[in-house]
Amino acid sequence: MHLPLPPPPLLLLLAAVAAATTTFRPDWNRLQGLARARVETCGGQLNRLKEVKAFVTQDIPLYHNLAMKHLPGADPELVLLGQRFEELERIPLSDMTREEINALVQELGFYRKASPDEPVPPEYLRAPARPAGGAPDHADL
Repeated sequence: MHLPLPPPPLLLLLAAVAAATTTFRPDWNRLQGLARARVETCGGQLNRLKEVKAFVTQDIPLYHNLAMKHLPGADPELVLLGQRFEELERIPLSDMTREEINALVQELGFYRKASPDEPVPPEYLRAPARPAGGAPDHADL
């Protein structure tokens, strides 16, 4: 049995919409000075979002300079902060999988420890902050 496929332009449109809703591409120019982040969410929201809940409860404790903040009624968002705790970007997490969130946080430069009580190596203490005047490690920076 052979199922008919939609026309190619429709397939491309569907793929683009799916990629846009599930994948966040950082704007490295806006994120200069990124130093830390926090996930803001409400416990009730997490109960219906199993992937995000798994990230919040199991993965956040492993990341250096990443914290959790409970806000009643808030949809889960990753809030990226600069050196002086100024807000640089907000990224909605509701439509992302645990793997996508972990990949994003690591792409942003956050150090992931093997266990929550493991010490952070000295070279990662300021992670994800980039050294001033250092060579950019992203082409669009």
